[in-house]
Formats: sequence, structure tokens, C-alpha cells
Amino acid sequence: MADFEPYVPEVLGSVVRGDVAPRGAAAARAFAAIDLGTNNCRLLVGTPAGDGFRVLDSFSRTVRLGEGLQETGRLGEAAMDRAIAALQGCVQRLGRRPIRALRAVATEACRRAENGAAFLARARAETGLPIEVITTREEAELALESCAPLLAGRARRALLFDIGGGSTELGWVRLGEASPRLSGTISMPLGVVTLAEQWPDAADSEEGFEAMVAEVTRQLMPFEAVHRIGQEVRQGGVVLLGTSGTVTTLAGIALGLPRYSRAAVDGTVLQAEEARAALAALQAMGRAGLEKHPCVGPDRAEFVLPGCAVFAAIHRLWPAPQVVVADRGLREGMLLRLMRAPRRGGRVALSAHTGLAGAAQPA
Repeated sequence: MADFEPYVPEVLGSVVRGDVAPRGAAAARAFAAIDLGTNNCRLLVGTPAGDGFRVLDSFSRTVRLGEGLQETGRLGEAAMDRAIAALQGCVQRLGRRPIRALRAVATEACRRAENGAAFLARARAETGLPIEVITTREEAELALESCAPLLAGRARRALLFDIGGGSTELGWVRLGEASPRLSGTISMPLGVVTLAEQWPDAADSEEGFEAMVAEVTRQLMPFEAVHRIGQEVRQGGVVLLGTSGTVTTLAGIALGLPRYSRAAVDGTVLQAEEARAALAALQAMGRAGLEKHPCVGPDRAEFVLPGCAVFAAIHRLWPAPQVVVADRGLREGMLLRLMRAPRRGGRVALSAHTGLAGAAQPA
């Protein structure tokens, strides 16, 4: 996976993307979001534009921070070193322009690891970034904030799901009000990395794949018992909203893309039959086929089918007729929240060695 994610100008819901940074006063209003996940470290920098923002820079690096966590309960030394190096790469990119406000968060790997707090203290000391762990509830809220424009006028209810590296977050969403509202959330300690480590060969057989689906389904049942989502789906007016690499890959396959295109995928609505056909196509490729496919590639091949097992469990339990696909999520939600928050006067400097002294922090 390339470290730099190139963007071309495009409008996606309320999010305006572009690869040309504005100059002068506009550049001084730049905001930044860093998401350190179980598998990847990502940075997004943008400046306000209408109801959304224009992307100035984007960076993504595979760090596998959660490698071995399932077995040991701890973050490994090599994994922590990779994550620190990626965060330092983010700092270098942030030094290219004035940053008005910055937020850096860590998710499931740091929540679960017994040495997660110690690692974050080291990360803050070595990078100067004010990185913090966020709750699973806030993860779902931020994802919903970025994806809300994709739900406008679609249904009365939505089931949001975000299949991550170390966990999967779900949100039961009420629509039809001024803005979408979360009625309830759940976080399962099952993501593409944890499933791949628990069942290293399961994705290579139908039996193994179904074993993963069964385990995910078991952990979804308490959420179903509370919210009766199945009954709501049968009554109609419910859509699934997926914001993860798994569902964007399914969309890329369903659309027959010769190479992955964010512009083509974000906001796509897959009919249930299309989603099932794309999943079957991915299963039929085998590991070698997944590595060669331009919408997957060698870096993600081992994680695609575990992610598909999570999707299959969700879709079988709650067979909504449509799946809305979002190539946006936590980072975009953080940027929107930073830009929309009331600002207080004054600026708080980061550690001088980051090169970001004077960057404002969230109010």
C-alpha cells in the first residue's frame, strides 16, 4: 500500500475532495485528523468548504499495531515501532502548512492492550502529538457524522457498521429528524485482524468461513435482542450503511472496477443480490486471486475474507434490501466535528520538536 493517498477534485456528499491546496488565508484554516487503528495509521488534512471540506493532504500506512494482540494481550515492540514511525510521518506532513486544529486518536488495539497506555505515553513523548484513546461509542458517532449526507431521504432507519482491524462497531440509527440520531451502539472485539489471527486458514474453506460467520452472529445476538432490528427490517424502511475497507471492496467488485476508485464507490447503493454476488466472487478468487486483484492487492488479501465473514453475518441476520457504501468514516467525522465546534480564543502549542508549535487543539 502506498503511503500517500492521491486525491482528485470531487464532491462526495458534504465532503469536497481535492489535491490542490488553497493558498493564503484558506490554507491557514486547515484542520487535521489522525486515526491510529489496529492495522493502519491514517492522516487527513482539510479546509472548510461549504457544508464539508476540501482535502489538502492524505496519508495512510499499514502498521499492524494489533499484530499478536489476540494471543498475548500486549502490543509488540516491532508493531509499536512501526506505529511510531508512521506517526512521525504524519508530523512531517503536518509541518508543510499552518494547522488551526488537530485531533489524533487511537482505537481498539490501544483500548485492549495491557500496555496500550504506556505505548500512547511513548507516542506523545516521541512525536508531540496529543494522541488519545476514544470510546467505541464515539467511534460510531464520528462515523455517522461523516456519513450522514449519504442517508438523506433514504429510509426511516439505518444500521451503521464499521468493520475495523480489531473490532467492529455498529450503530442503530433513527432517521427522519433534523439529523440522524444513534439509538444504540455495540462494539464487538472482532475485526479483520483478530479474525485472521484466530482462524488463520479459515478463509480458505467454506467450512472455515462459515465458522467465522457463526462466531460473529453469536456476538451480534445481544444487540438484536435489545433493538429488535430484524423485526424492523421485515417491516421495511431499513438500510445498511457500511463504512470500511470490506464494504468498499465489495462495491468495487460489484461495479466491476478495473482499479479502485473512491469517486465511483463512495455513496454507491448495492442491492442485496449485488452484495451477495460480490461476496461470492471474492470467495471464489482464492488467496492468489485476491492478491492480484486491483481492488484488493497483496497487503489486504489476508484480511478481505475475514471482513466478508463479518459482513455476511450482519447481512444474513438483518437482510435489508440495500447496502449504502461509504468511503469515509472516522477521519472525516473528526475533521467535520473540529470545523463545526465553537472555537475559543487562544492557541495551544504542541511540543516544539513536532514542528507544529502554534497549532490549535480542539476547544
